[in-house]
Amino acid sequence: MRILIATVTAGGGHLQAAAALEEAWTSVHPSDEVKRVDLLDLVPKLQRKVYAEGYVKLIAHAPELYELFFNRTDNPKRLRELGTFRRRFAEHTNRKFVRLLKQFAPDVVLCTHFLPLEVLGALKSRRGADHPFVVCVVTDFEAHALWMEPVVDLYCVAAEETKARLIARQVESGRVAVTGIPIAERFSGPIDAAAVRRRSGLRDDLPTILVLGGGFGMGPLAGILESLDRVEREFQIVVVAGRNVALRRELAALDRHHPTRVLGFVSNMHEIMSVADLTITKPGGLTTAEALALGKPLFILNPIPGQETANSDFLLERGAAAKANRVEDLPFRIDRLLGSSRLHEMAASARALGRPGAARAICAAVNDSLRP
Repeated sequence: MRILIATVTAGGGHLQAAAALEEAWTSVHPSDEVKRVDLLDLVPKLQRKVYAEGYVKLIAHAPELYELFFNRTDNPKRLRELGTFRRRFAEHTNRKFVRLLKQFAPDVVLCTHFLPLEVLGALKSRRGADHPFVVCVVTDFEAHALWMEPVVDLYCVAAEETKARLIARQVESGRVAVTGIPIAERFSGPIDAAAVRRRSGLRDDLPTILVLGGGFGMGPLAGILESLDRVEREFQIVVVAGRNVALRRELAALDRHHPTRVLGFVSNMHEIMSVADLTITKPGGLTTAEALALGKPLFILNPIPGQETANSDFLLERGAAAKANRVEDLPFRIDRLLGSSRLHEMAASARALGRPGAARAICAAVNDSLRP
């Protein structure tokens, strides 16, 4: 079979999910031809810049505007009314992707973003039965209405709650598989945490707090570290500043009350997470899925309005996370949490929620659906 994995650069999670699916499918079905494509690699530079950088800047500088957009568009009825326009517009602005679809002629298309679903919807309205099997892989714990396209044959979702939301919005139960969010295979294998600590120069006798800024180095990392300086309890800190080189240099140049390592973009997040007793982060879908797969509790700070707020609610309800709305609340909350029984309870809840084999589960769900 020919398998196309379609994604979009809008935050790092969609890309990571697509890479995890490619890894899993080629491992399970090595004879299949698998191609992964980012739709923004096929559009003019200006369009790519506006779409990719516009998302990041909107989140960073006008989160209330993003929240308004998120809430206004999370309406299946309104989106159905605009469906023809949205699909035609997506097709018109992604013509190279349309040509790729025709040339590659995939049997299955796995989508980790809603934009390729809109393009596929436009094509199906004209091509009818001559169409691939379309899979929507939702990369958060709540399915926004934009993911709900009539062209979708199978939805693969994070949790039973995600499935229930789709069913409540009139998606047939048989078209929804609870698989988890796809993450890299390395998050499911054994990790020697003691060896990781030795290689990383971390002490065995101190708790470790991991502070994540995401792939783009977003969030108030400097303010978080300043707040952690005010905690008297002893611990060590690992900070991942992502691709934000200037931020990494700024953070590394300052003296800290606690032993602190500042890293840039890393390719061994599974090892870094394995040594963390607590991770302070925004609750993006992929970051959350990775932490849960390793049984690591989360401390959520300033979630992005919209999908991250929904992810936060899910984690808090299931006991795998704690949350503060302001950076200045961190010292008291962290001091109370470290070494407490609640931290161990949160870790147990995280392990119970984790789905390290989600990518392979999606492959299996697709193959089950294709069987006559």
